[in-house]
Amino acid sequence: MNSQTRRFLLQGPAGAIEALEDLPHLAPGAHARGVAVIAHPHPLFAGTMDNKVVQTLARAFVQCGWRAVRFNFRGVGATEGVHDAGQGERDDLLAVIDHAMAGSEPVPLALAGFSFGSFVVSHAVAALGPARAPQQLVLVGTAATRFTVAPIPADLHARTLVVHGERDDTVPLSDVMDWARPQTLPVTVVPGGSHFFHGQLPLLRTLVARHLAAGF
Repeated sequence: MNSQTRRFLLQGPAGAIEALEDLPHLAPGAHARGVAVIAHPHPLFAGTMDNKVVQTLARAFVQCGWRAVRFNFRGVGATEGVHDAGQGERDDLLAVIDHAMAGSEPVPLALAGFSFGSFVVSHAVAALGPARAPQQLVLVGTAATRFTVAPIPADLHARTLVVHGERDDTVPLSDVMDWARPQTLPVTVVPGGSHFFHGQLPLLRTLVARHLAAGF
């Protein structure tokens, strides 16, 4: 964490949710571009909001002027409740979105997820519907092998970045392509990339920042 990071608790459907908010450095009087909520990998396999890929996503958003909120799913860290195979975790994510978006003035929303977090984000997008659709969507290492990842609405495709490692041995690239192909949803492949992008996290951050800077 740095001086621009704060840790807090919010109330979720299964009790308290532990979260961190990373703030961008802004000129006096300037405002963040919006708020990005980032979901971590599988809780039963040591996934937390402190995962290196999750931190990299947060840094990319902050670099581009967004507030970045990451949180622990139920049963992880100080977040109450027990693992619920995705459904309860979707409700956790929706609660964090509601908290992050609370205020007198509406702000743009971005969603990002890594691995299991991408699966959860896809279903949160479906639950939010067109009226609350995110302005930006980033899915990394999408868990299309063990889970049914929801399709991304066609009108969000231009604002969606899907990144996958060529040599991901947790979620084979072919499974992600099988999910993306019927949607004609582009997938950015990192040559030689593993599931956790070992040695390639700076490249991942650059890819996300480039997508955000495009300003769709």
